[in-house]
Amino acid sequence: MSLSRSAPLRLAKYLRVMAIGFQNTLVYRWNFLLRVGFSFIPLMGAFFFWGAAAKGGGGEIGGYSFNAMISYFLGLMLLDLLASPTEDDYQIAAEIRDGLINQFLMKPVDYLAYRFSLFWSYRAIYAATTLVPVLAAIWYLRAYFTMPESWGVAWLCLVAVLLSATLQFLIAFTSALLAFWVLEVSAPIFIIYSFEFLAGGHVFPLDLFPPWAYRLIMLTPFPYEYWFPLGIFLGRFSPDEVARGFAMQAAWCLGVWLLARWVWARGIRRYTAVGG
Repeated sequence: MSLSRSAPLRLAKYLRVMAIGFQNTLVYRWNFLLRVGFSFIPLMGAFFFWGAAAKGGGGEIGGYSFNAMISYFLGLMLLDLLASPTEDDYQIAAEIRDGLINQFLMKPVDYLAYRFSLFWSYRAIYAATTLVPVLAAIWYLRAYFTMPESWGVAWLCLVAVLLSATLQFLIAFTSALLAFWVLEVSAPIFIIYSFEFLAGGHVFPLDLFPPWAYRLIMLTPFPYEYWFPLGIFLGRFSPDEVARGFAMQAAWCLGVWLLARWVWARGIRRYTAVGG
């Protein structure tokens, strides 16, 4: 089979995986809506907390107006719903632990590409299911929501969100591969998530850190999962900083992809095919 014919066939194979993922995830659409509902609780807490902080600080918090801060947390909620893996790491670890990856070792299927296809199918269904309540929340808080200053900024945000989702998936995939060596991966995954929560910008915008801490954090992959797309959205970066940020985001995606390939190859060499 020529290369010209094999490439479309490989693509069709993973598009079929995505189609199956669409069907499977639609079964849990009510779970999506419940998760969206619970995501409004931290948003309400942020609204009241930062509102009180803004009044005490003369209307601004570290250079952020109250509207900018609410826009940040609204954008964070939307980004978390659209780009964050949900149970992907635990599902991958369970497939390794239970021997369910045996089927992929005997077929011309790349396991990383297979899981990546399922990830995007889940994200697409999740976005379609949750878009209405999220947009309703943004409309309700429209008096506090700041839109990007131009369509060019909006397109840059979209590219950053796609790279963010890719990076988050690759980190989740790589951490799940620890199941080749340990029986329970909950502890290392929780540690990684804890660093991601703080250094990604879940608690507050990262430029509120002292400058030396901010520079150190920006050398890690975590800011490029949440803070970087949101910083573009709010206009917190200069054009040079945006260019450097995209370079770092792409470099981390490539680096974690290479690490995932290496860990997978090492894990498969010591894997004993049982069950499944």
